Amino acid sequence: MMKKLLAACALAAAMLGVAPAWADDSASAASTVETLAASVVADASAPAVAPAAASEAVAAAAPAAPTVTINKGDNSWLMVCAALVVLMSIPGLALFYGGLVRSKNMLSVLMQVFTVFSLISVLWVIYGYSLAFTEGNAFFGSFSKLLLKGVTPDSIAATFNKGIGVSELIYVAFQGAFAAITCGLIVGSFAERIKFSAVLVFCVIWFTFSYIPVAHMVWYWAGPDAYTSADAAAAATKTAGFLFQDGALDFAGGTVVHINAAIAGLVGAYFVGKRVGYGRDAMTPHSLTMTMIGASLLWFGWFGFNAGSALEANGTAALAFINTWAAPAAAALSWTIAEWCLKGKPSLLGAASGAVAGLVVITPAAGFVGVGGGLIMGLIAGVAGLWGVHGLKRLLGADDSLDVFGVHGVCGILGALLTAVFASPDLGGTGVWDYVANGVASGYSIWGQLKIQAIGVVLTIVWSGVVAAIAYKLVDLAIGLRVKEDEEREGLDVTSHGEKAYNM
Repeated sequence: MMKKLLAACALAAAMLGVAPAWADDSASAASTVETLAASVVADASAPAVAPAAASEAVAAAAPAAPTVTINKGDNSWLMVCAALVVLMSIPGLALFYGGLVRSKNMLSVLMQVFTVFSLISVLWVIYGYSLAFTEGNAFFGSFSKLLLKGVTPDSIAATFNKGIGVSELIYVAFQGAFAAITCGLIVGSFAERIKFSAVLVFCVIWFTFSYIPVAHMVWYWAGPDAYTSADAAAAATKTAGFLFQDGALDFAGGTVVHINAAIAGLVGAYFVGKRVGYGRDAMTPHSLTMTMIGASLLWFGWFGFNAGSALEANGTAALAFINTWAAPAAAALSWTIAEWCLKGKPSLLGAASGAVAGLVVITPAAGFVGVGGGLIMGLIAGVAGLWGVHGLKRLLGADDSLDVFGVHGVCGILGALLTAVFASPDLGGTGVWDYVANGVASGYSIWGQLKIQAIGVVLTIVWSGVVAAIAYKLVDLAIGLRVKEDEEREGLDVTSHGEKAYNM
């Protein structure tokens, strides 16, 4: 296992899109994964297209797969969820971030989030979906669906039940919205001092060499209909992403979205440097009203983010939905109470930040853990997030402007690890699903799954960090990362965009 991890990290440093041949020889170190090698984790985020897209090896090993048909209810649900994820980014994330900066930089943050969302959406259609969700190797897909070649209104993407699919076009949009908001999250780490052009160029590089491969490693598989026998399951698993082969659990993006973005943001905070006057001048949020509105829209949209990752309007979606309601509520309360005890006063910013921390922590676990487990995860996340934006931030010494790592990094890592604990059927979780037997796999091991989750976390940290460092350095050499000091003092709204958020 360590041999595979080291080789994967070396690949990240080289930023190459070709995986070594050994990637298909993966074997599990834990008994849970041995079970999954003959079935598959019920990982609720992204199957590839329906079984027709599986490799020749899978087709040879498996009996004829049943006809996959579209369920109109699932299709409608996923359309709504895709729209909700868009709402999370624009206006949700944009307003949440915009209210946290000083008034002279309000529009610059709105512009960065809005434009990054648009840019990544276009790149997703051009090549992102193809490289992330087609069969290639353990780290990247192929170029077979550039510009969505072959994806028509009749194309079907698999869900997590055999014989049931959704329209591939809406699946493309749903996953594209995930990619777009992930890149938007990074903006908060270097807000108020980075060049607009630098943001865009960095996002193109990082999206291509970090988001796409991590999404492929965690979420790509051949779909449930390929798992007709033990031999077919083993063959199908070999065509999946690197971390999926190992049995990593990530329901809606703990590693792919939150850890991935948080590490890129933290590296960016170091590369771009601290804001002028950081530690001396007051840099308080200019509009907590805007931040509250943004946080509320994030929470609302997150129901689509998490519950939509079930890909079907079923009981798993309902479980993810209620966890997305209860866990952030618990986190908001625990952050508020902890802050009240430490500082003497509860703050709106703390409550809103706590809710976001709870949303982050439950994301990888939403469809795997029971409601009790989700509540416990939320309570822990509120305290962990508070520590992340205060104690840990001081230790790191980085000017992470809007605490992207303190919330998304800390709680993303926490959520990925706690998923292994509370997914256990003994603690009210769902366990993992055996698609050959069509039932919950026996012999779930918390410790075994925890090791798998830890490997996924470490790999994501190293991969994203290396890619981000190279990308920032390239952008700095080519066009420069930071605006001039006088422009920063005047504010990026005027100096970068020629506008003001407030004309009074």
